[in-house]
Amino acid sequence: MNHLTTLNTLNNQYFALRHGESIANQKDLIVSSPENGIKDYGLSETGQKQIRDSIEAFNTLNNKTRIISSDFLRTAESAQIAHQLLQAEDEIQFSPLLRERFFGDHELKDNSFYQNVWDMDLQDSAHNNNNVESADAVLERTTSFIATLETNFKDEVFLLVSHGDALQILQTAFSKVPASTHRSLTHLQTAEIRELVLQN
Repeated sequence: MNHLTTLNTLNNQYFALRHGESIANQKDLIVSSPENGIKDYGLSETGQKQIRDSIEAFNTLNNKTRIISSDFLRTAESAQIAHQLLQAEDEIQFSPLLRERFFGDHELKDNSFYQNVWDMDLQDSAHNNNNVESADAVLERTTSFIATLETNFKDEVFLLVSHGDALQILQTAFSKVPASTHRSLTHLQTAEIRELVLQN
């Protein structure tokens, strides 16, 4: 379910930040379970630099920005760099609702398995073949989080630090297109910041 479907305007402004290059990216590994992702597979040195460069080049954010991050190590480290560079007044908030999509039986396998999942997503956004978290389930949890922020805050700027698939699918919610089409939207590169704009 897309919790943004009935909204025509937003109370707040949202920016997505995909984490910088991680150790998992360097090793071409799928790391999507909390057991592996929260304590291990943080940012590479390249990833740390990517985040610094991205934040320094993006002049829309400032010390009033509220940073909310997935609790995986690679996103937490990305959020910490952003927080330091922005000199953000509020502490980083962490939410499991922004975690990486869980790739089930593909965990710790080669990242070539992503494409198999994405191909199936296009046919059926509710599929959970190989115990993969469905695109629809990711849509449900990420948009429920946005809906909660919309209820509780007004006129705030949020930087959401998350992962490739989670943010691709969240983009479909803001664009009000099916979750199955997430790979057709412009991909967020590592450390890229992008405003999430609600379509009517």
